[in-house]
Amino acid sequence: MRGPSNWAVAVRKPDGQIAEVCRPIESVMKRHWFFRLPVIRGVIALGESLAIGFRALSISAQYAAQEEGSEEVETELSRGAIFFAFAVAIAFAVLLFKVTPALITNWLPIDTTGWFVIVEGLIRVTLFVAYLGLISLLPDLRRVFQYHAAEHKAINAYEAGEELEPQTVQRFSLIHPRCGTAFLLWVMVIAIFVFAFFGRPVWYWLIATRILLLPLIAGIAYELIRFAGKHTDNRILMTLLAPGLWLQRLTTREPTLDQLEVSIRALREVLALEARQDRAEGERVEVMA
Repeated sequence: MRGPSNWAVAVRKPDGQIAEVCRPIESVMKRHWFFRLPVIRGVIALGESLAIGFRALSISAQYAAQEEGSEEVETELSRGAIFFAFAVAIAFAVLLFKVTPALITNWLPIDTTGWFVIVEGLIRVTLFVAYLGLISLLPDLRRVFQYHAAEHKAINAYEAGEELEPQTVQRFSLIHPRCGTAFLLWVMVIAIFVFAFFGRPVWYWLIATRILLLPLIAGIAYELIRFAGKHTDNRILMTLLAPGLWLQRLTTREPTLDQLEVSIRALREVLALEARQDRAEGERVEVMA
C-alpha cells in the first residue's frame, strides 16, 4: 500500500504470522517543482511505483523463503538488482506490446495512415488481453490475483469510510479505478491517438517512435486515471473508463478473509505513518497494483 509519503508491505509468513515492512517515499517530486508538472509527474510516479513494486516482491519472496525459527530476514534489494529487474521488465513490455504490434502491422498490406494506426492499436490491445488471459490460467498466479483484489477491496472500504475488518471489507468491489491494469489499457488506447501524428514512417523510425514516445503516453494515461480516481461519481467518465474496469476481472480473484487481513494490515500501517507525519485525516492512499 502506498500513501503520499510512505509505503508498506504486509506478508503472511510460513508460521501464519503477519510481518510488516514500511519505508518512506523519497520522491524527486517533493524536491523539484518541474517533476510535479502534469504528464511529467505521471512518468515519475510510474517509475517510483515500479521500483516500490520490485522491492515489495523481494520482501515477500524473502519472507516466503524464511526458515522456521529464523528471526532476521534480508528485506531489501540492492539498487543494481532493482535497476536490472526494472530494465528487464520494461524491455519485455516494450518489445511485446509496442514493437511487435508495430512490426506486424507494417507487414500487412495497409495503405492509409489512419487504418495503419487503428489496426496497430487493435493488435496491441488484443496481445495485451490475450497475455492477461493466458497468465490468469497459471495456478500460482491465482493467489497473486487474490491479493490484488484484496488491495482493491481494502482501499474501497477505506474510501467509503467503513470499518477496516475482513468481514466488512469482503463486501466491497474487486474493481478500483486507479488500478494498474486499467492504466495499462489506457496507455494502449492513448497510443493510437499519439502515433496518428507521426503517420507511417520507415521501419526503424517506426520502432523508435514506439519506444521514445512511451513516457509521454504513460504520463497522459496517468493524468486520466488520476482524474478518474477523484471523480468516481461521474457516470459519463466511468462509462468511458468501463473497458479498463472490466479488464480488471482478468487480474483479480475473490480473496479469502486471511488475505484481506494482510491487505488491511498494510493499509493500516500506511495510514498510521501518514498520521504521524501530521497529514490531514482522510488522505487517500493510492494503489497501482
